[in-house]
Amino acid sequence: MDEPAPASDAASPANAAGLPPGAGPFARPASRGFVLLLALAFAAAGTVAWFDMRDAQRSLRTEVAKRLTDADTALAQSKARDSDLANELREAQAKLALLDTRLGESQTQQASLDALYRELAPSRDELALNEVEQVLSLASQQLAIAGNVQAALAALQLADAKLSRYDRPQLVALRRALARDIDKLKSVPYVDVAGMSLKLDQVIGTIDTLPLAKDERLPAPAPPTPPADEPAWQRSLRDAWSEIKALVRVEVSERAAAPLVPPEQQYFLRENLRLRLLTARVALLSHDDGAFKSDATAANAWIKRYFDMRAKPVQTVSATLTQLAATPMPTELPDLTASLTAVRTLRATRERTAERAAGASAGR
Repeated sequence: MDEPAPASDAASPANAAGLPPGAGPFARPASRGFVLLLALAFAAAGTVAWFDMRDAQRSLRTEVAKRLTDADTALAQSKARDSDLANELREAQAKLALLDTRLGESQTQQASLDALYRELAPSRDELALNEVEQVLSLASQQLAIAGNVQAALAALQLADAKLSRYDRPQLVALRRALARDIDKLKSVPYVDVAGMSLKLDQVIGTIDTLPLAKDERLPAPAPPTPPADEPAWQRSLRDAWSEIKALVRVEVSERAAAPLVPPEQQYFLRENLRLRLLTARVALLSHDDGAFKSDATAANAWIKRYFDMRAKPVQTVSATLTQLAATPMPTELPDLTASLTAVRTLRATRERTAERAAGASAGR
């Protein structure tokens, strides 16, 4: 039979306080080791966590430092780029200001050039008047110096045709003056000065070949025709008589005796004749009718006196000089003063009008 529990156990303080068994101040050693082990575990875990946290902080600081360094580098580069951009912007602004200045100067110069061109550049009417005045001046010179009526007439007709293209009432007076001068030139008789000069040149070229009068010989009479049944002694007697007559020859001429020109004077005779014909040619080209006819008549007289008029070339030369000396030439040629005065008056009027218009525009 079991023995009852001792009373001391039932009445222990632990039981009296309601604590579990072994929870008292005097617990077993196994419980204290467990607590120590648990504390060590917590300490180790804290240490590991501290090391992990320190490594994480170190990595974070490294990463933050790296990023701060990169940010500083990027900021420095950005500042450098901003500085470069600011410099480029200032240079661009300076260039733009320079371009604006040059553009303003160019526009000012262009405006000045346009104004100068408008002042200096003639209009179509002014160009036409300038050309007409030049044509009329040349025609007047040709008419006054060379007496070339046909050239002057062609020049006036050309000027009138040019003015006919412009329908301007101001040109009526000028065209009327041109028409009057054209009628005057058409009324002048036409003289072929070029053809007459060519004939004189041909005469001058034949002077050295013309035979002189002292060399003139009458043709010998034809011998009589002997009969077919003439005896031999009569033929011999007739031949002897012909030879005797040939020793003495008598010539009868209706003209006066030809002047004898020594051989050393023949050269001077031909040269003086050539000089006289050249003088006549100059007078012809100068439209000096009196001098031309005088020289041509004198040259023809020398030919008739000193050269053989029986020769065909001499007769041709004499006939040519006679024809040239008889050709009528205009004694007085008209001038183109009316047309020149009209075109110059019209130009002066237009210039005064342009000056008044320029002054009025400058006043405004």
